[in-house]
Amino acid sequence: MVNLAPPPAVTADLLARYDRPGPRYTSYPTAPLMSPAVDAGTYAAHLSAASAPALAGVPLSVYVHLPFCEHRCSFCACHAIQPRSPEAARPYLDRVRAEIEMVAGRLGDRRRVSQYHWGGGTPTYFAPTELRSLQRTFDACFERIDGAECSVETDPRVTTEAHVAELAALGFNRISIGVQDLDAGVQDAIGRHQTEEQVHALVDASRRHGFASVNLDLVYGLPGQTLETFDATLQGVVALAPDRLAVFSFAHLPDDRANQRRIDTAAIPPNAEKLEMFANAVGVLGRAGYEWVGMDHFARPTDDLVVARAERRLHRNFMGYTTARAPDLVGFGASAIGDVAGGYFQNHKLLRDYYAAVDAGLPATARGYVRSGDDDVRRFVIMSLMCNRGVDWGEVATRFEVAPLEVFAAELEALGREGTAELVAASPDGLALTDLGAMFPRNVARVFDRHDPASPTLGNGR
Repeated sequence: MVNLAPPPAVTADLLARYDRPGPRYTSYPTAPLMSPAVDAGTYAAHLSAASAPALAGVPLSVYVHLPFCEHRCSFCACHAIQPRSPEAARPYLDRVRAEIEMVAGRLGDRRRVSQYHWGGGTPTYFAPTELRSLQRTFDACFERIDGAECSVETDPRVTTEAHVAELAALGFNRISIGVQDLDAGVQDAIGRHQTEEQVHALVDASRRHGFASVNLDLVYGLPGQTLETFDATLQGVVALAPDRLAVFSFAHLPDDRANQRRIDTAAIPPNAEKLEMFANAVGVLGRAGYEWVGMDHFARPTDDLVVARAERRLHRNFMGYTTARAPDLVGFGASAIGDVAGGYFQNHKLLRDYYAAVDAGLPATARGYVRSGDDDVRRFVIMSLMCNRGVDWGEVATRFEVAPLEVFAAELEALGREGTAELVAASPDGLALTDLGAMFPRNVARVFDRHDPASPTLGNGR
């Protein structure tokens, strides 16, 4: 294993200099560029291309969106639904099973899966028997390869030991637990009440039932949070010794998320204090033995993510950082996004539209984006920077048959004047993020984003 240098001391001043709003680059180009002009017919053609006989043994990534929650938390920005009753949600599983069968038929012999994820919403909103029925359909259509990364998101308030036992029996080996914050006052402010005992019980159950990795999700910048209360939450979750932690920044989007309009804007901590919270989180988790993988993810030094980053084989897709290398991602369920044969495709968000498409035997695509050759080159560069701390121009030249120093002449010139000089070292052979740059890879990656309004190449016709 390659040893990673410890990151520089993270301070609020440092974050104020470099922590800028911008894309998270779970894809490139980013999701806002998707258009309704890329429709179900386009997706069907891309599924056909992905089913080519030469690709039969190439594994897939699969995401299944299960959007229902018993309660809609006021902070949440996910595509989640609070149904009138459990009975109102059950027809959804019928449609997801039908979509799985329909897409599998269009993929021919392309059935092997190396990464598999259930997200939400709250997948464990459904009873264990219902989840078993969904998994039975999936297993009849696809084959999870040995060592596949199989993960599921859970909520401590509704996930029972029976759920955990069933998920383990179904082959899930990674579990992500939504904690957000342990402080009762903050929980009141976001409409999410869960006790530390519930979190402890779910972590303990996950360990007992053999989950190889336990991740805890936290959110900083929530209403009612202070540096002191969030530090207490950090100390509480570190005591649980999770394998990974995700420490997300709260995004207040009341114009886009009606549930967020319930939040008292005056209770949201000022940006300076929010930056201090994250700076403190980096210090607390570092002292507890966690490596900063990138962005908002932390993991034990022996974790697959840390090892993959050190060995320059870390990847990133719509599900975040992963070690599972699969060129195509298939999404199932309302709002799910896929990445298939050079295009991004998102399903309908409204249940009535999703149901109508599936009932008609059609892909449920609402919008998408088909990448150009230039997009693919830039995607490779951006993902290399985001995941593996640099990019090798020789690899770019061989893979895409381009002259990168010519293609990216404007970007390389811009790196010296875009507030990134301390973040990246450039040479004729490639780019390497500095230790500081590894903490803020988006700043460098964004220079290569041709679709960004601040791009040095926007509108130049390339």
